[in-house]
Amino acid sequence: MKETLKTTQDKMQKSIEALEHEYAAIRAGRANPAVLDKILVSYYGTPTPINQMAAVSVFEARTLLIQPWDASSLKDIEKAIQTSDLGINPSNDGKVIRIVFPPLTEERRRDIVKQIHKLAEDCKVAVRNIRRDAMDKLKAMKKGSQITEDDLKNCEKDVQDYTDKFCKLVDEISKDKEKEIMEI
Repeated sequence: MKETLKTTQDKMQKSIEALEHEYAAIRAGRANPAVLDKILVSYYGTPTPINQMAAVSVFEARTLLIQPWDASSLKDIEKAIQTSDLGINPSNDGKVIRIVFPPLTEERRRDIVKQIHKLAEDCKVAVRNIRRDAMDKLKAMKKGSQITEDDLKNCEKDVQDYTDKFCKLVDEISKDKEKEIMEI
């Protein structure tokens, strides 16, 4: 019973972490190394994340600087960034790659906010699915006479409390990200 509650809470926490990871990869007009996390470069035939083959740093507020440890991989990194869905053209000076993030237009900001809301809703759905699974498991335990009716009611209340807490947290994280995107 306690194990079920702990597992439920852990799964909900992982959903929140996944949401935060998704939000970190959203381009907000500022340079953020996390936008490169999903881009893989073919490095000696192996798909490799950029941060494992180069130093990625914020050069200025809107500029990322990528310094590959192996100079021969410069062209491959540049090509991977160009073919990604980042929508930014990198500049290569032969030693480093610079990615300059243009300021976002009002329309683009609104599109990003819609994306933020969709990700938040997806996370809430995941949390509610975790709640449903936990409730089913608790009811099965009650049916198998592993827990009493009172234990079932108490556990169901705890699971609902977790659900409410994590859904509220999703709303807060979403509002913060929306505020970050909409500020100029």
